[in-house]
Amino acid sequence: MTSAAAAVASVRDVSKTFGARKALDGVSVEVGAGEMVALIGPSGSGKSTLLRSITGLQTIDPGSGTIAVFGETVQKNGRITGHVRTARQKLGMIFQQFNLVGRLSLFSNVMLGALGRIPGWQGLFGVWPKADKDKAMAALHRVGVSDYAAQRANTLSGGQQQRGAIARAIVQGAQAILADEPVASLDPVSARKVMELLVELNKRDGMGVIVTLHQVDYAIRYCERVIALQKGKIVYDGPSTGLDTKRLVEIYGPEFEDAFWETKA
Repeated sequence: MTSAAAAVASVRDVSKTFGARKALDGVSVEVGAGEMVALIGPSGSGKSTLLRSITGLQTIDPGSGTIAVFGETVQKNGRITGHVRTARQKLGMIFQQFNLVGRLSLFSNVMLGALGRIPGWQGLFGVWPKADKDKAMAALHRVGVSDYAAQRANTLSGGQQQRGAIARAIVQGAQAILADEPVASLDPVSARKVMELLVELNKRDGMGVIVTLHQVDYAIRYCERVIALQKGKIVYDGPSTGLDTKRLVEIYGPEFEDAFWETKA
């Protein structure tokens, strides 16, 4: 376990209820800086709710639960705190549907990562500092889509858009990436490329990565640590090598065969 100040996320006794359903049920977990962690589990297990709660996009239930990001408490007693904005600046968030502005060029979308450190009017009128423009092009080159910098985002493939979203997180200067089903909408080749980029950012840049995955084979292949949820509770937290078939059947139940991608192809 790492200290709270070094942890990407420190979750303590967190619950979240939707109607009669407990999406999270007393969850406690810590992810240290520099870790690459997969959140897995069957549909409705709570993995996406946990990730969204860490970012403050989802409020938790009132009570004793707390969530801290890099030592800053972002949720307490069912309320988002004033520290959430500062915490989000340290988190690059990547979603299944890419969250790019379709009418803007890929370059402009990546430049949006710089908004947290320049005056708002500069971003509004596209007056970007040269250093940030250079950083954006370098990020696009790094993820392999610099040739598409001038192209509208909505004309690009899913894999190209997702790599653009990763480039935006690089420009943002994120210390960690939280990715919610980032490969669910991609073909296997594009999915592997995206996962390899996340691994590179983790290994080469020391970014913490927390990624929800429905594809168990990808979680095992790319992440050293796996946290599995079932009905809002953590049922496994350990090395990916510890997930044998018996354990996975226990976690996924009737969804077991659907939880694999390439082994079924």
